[in-house]
Amino acid sequence: MSKEKFSLIKRLKEVSPIRLIVFSFLAIIIVGTILLIFPFSSRSQQFTPPLDALFTATSATCVTGLAVYDTWTHWSDLGQGIILSLIQLGGLGLVTFTTGFTLLLRRKLGLRDMQLAKEYTNGSVMDTPRLLRTILLFTFAFETIGALLLAIRFVPQFGSYGIWLSIFTSVSAYCNAGFDIMGFTTPYVGLTGYVHDPLVSLTVSALIALGGLGFLVYSDIYLWLQKKRKGIEKHPHLTVHSSVVLRTTLALIVIGTVLFLFLEYNHSLAGMNIFQKIHASLFQSVSARTAGFSTINVADQYDSTKLMTIVLMFIGASPASTGGGIKTTTFVVLISTIISVLRGRDETMIMKRRVDKSIVYRALTIAILALLLICITSGIMMVVEPDGLSAVDVLFEAVSAFGTVGLSAGITPDLGALSKIMLSFTMFVGRVGPISLILALSAHQGNGRNSQETVAPDARIVVG
Repeated sequence: MSKEKFSLIKRLKEVSPIRLIVFSFLAIIIVGTILLIFPFSSRSQQFTPPLDALFTATSATCVTGLAVYDTWTHWSDLGQGIILSLIQLGGLGLVTFTTGFTLLLRRKLGLRDMQLAKEYTNGSVMDTPRLLRTILLFTFAFETIGALLLAIRFVPQFGSYGIWLSIFTSVSAYCNAGFDIMGFTTPYVGLTGYVHDPLVSLTVSALIALGGLGFLVYSDIYLWLQKKRKGIEKHPHLTVHSSVVLRTTLALIVIGTVLFLFLEYNHSLAGMNIFQKIHASLFQSVSARTAGFSTINVADQYDSTKLMTIVLMFIGASPASTGGGIKTTTFVVLISTIISVLRGRDETMIMKRRVDKSIVYRALTIAILALLLICITSGIMMVVEPDGLSAVDVLFEAVSAFGTVGLSAGITPDLGALSKIMLSFTMFVGRVGPISLILALSAHQGNGRNSQETVAPDARIVVG
């Protein structure tokens, strides 16, 4: 082995896990951008502007779905394949692929691989090798089942092309990406033609929800079922994390459905019967959290509906999932902290359990950094874009980018260069996480306490 190669490997081993994960996403985006620039990726066989290629690669890798071009109209079959590969890699993460396939090949993980996997799964104390196998097996199983169900509808309608359409839609839905290739019927049509089709809309909704639950929940449910089947424990329970994720996800879906139905009952839902309205509202509620598919045109909705959707997009999916946002658990920790303070308690309580203050601080930091980034992005877009743009639409686009949702009020294709750059950066931060990005770029990696930390006197500050 040459000295240069040995030196490079040694240098990579010295890179902190969190920095390597962040830079792996960046590397995927760069490679995707280069591939999408070349003529073989476009339907017209012409070069794609680098900024538009960068925006598309970032949106695909960060599983967002915001697009400057209709995916079918602009990109060739090869270009669509590249986008789908970016979605799959971005949805699961390069680390999951490499370490997961290493395990599937019956090879053991080294200490370095274990550190990377632990960082990717948010410090999970579960059996990491088993968790990584679970991630890959569940992912490919759900995507395969989803594609088969969608093929029941798409193959009779579109022939052999329906197979590719089913695979693309299934992967995009499970990875919460929101990209679609329905543009061969009408550009930017999305899934609006299937608003009354339960086979398509319910299958896509299920894939979105499953992808947004998080792999830690899958692993926990699998363990719970094993314990129950084998009688290892008399009354096995899910972890607090899984219970919070499942309950919060269900509550947000129900609340989102009811609010959308109420706000748009006689507007975008007009002309439908009550069952169709509930069905369409359910799809919008599920998709709004992080997927970006739409069966109803977002641009036609009331501003009040858009604001409700902005809240859902900001909360997003759950940790260690294919979705973005501040995450459901972060939201629950913040709400529980507020309730605890109002009740005069010094500790945050969730399900009769005390939440460590470090978790509360982390949740608060994530939410504030997210709000700050969204405000900066929205502010810049409002300054540089024409006066005709609605402030709600601009905010909608910025939150959609951070939450890696992909729902659009229809303004993305017409945005200027600076706005596209800001949205690309916001998508990247939304996918890797604001804290992870800051730690990756800083000298201090946050591993344990500072050895030079000293006991400091209390700061007496009056708040409120």
